[in-house]
Amino acid sequence: MKKLLFLFSSIFALSLITGCGSNKELQERAPAQFQDIYYTQGENGLDLHIPVAAIQDNRVNLESVYFRGMKSPLVQDSEQTNLFMANFSTNGMDVMSSDPAEENKNRVPQKAEKMPFDIEDNEAILVFSQNDKTKYYKLTGIEEQN
Repeated sequence: MKKLLFLFSSIFALSLITGCGSNKELQERAPAQFQDIYYTQGENGLDLHIPVAAIQDNRVNLESVYFRGMKSPLVQDSEQTNLFMANFSTNGMDVMSSDPAEENKNRVPQKAEKMPFDIEDNEAILVFSQNDKTKYYKLTGIEEQN
């Protein structure tokens, strides 16, 4: 009887451990139809542009993105509603001055975030929710645009 109880408790514990680890899986199916994704380098850091051709607004919510070791929220452009953008502050010391009031205008550079997946420099991880569940999708082929 003790062996049977040990066997069932071991199976239960193993299923709990493997069930929790599978929550962060990359989705194979895209949550939207994306156009060419690109980034631009500017004075405020790096801006990732995600143009969307089609999305089911009532079911899918694009939340944030991991790119080059940083995480940033996605914001829908107010003029182009099919464009989502994320800003990554890579430089923070713009103003060098002896006046403390001027120095306070400096932005704090974004610190690195632990990424849930290993990706290349031309890839990003899109974090989105669908039917109230957080999901992940790998965006590939991201190029710089001037």
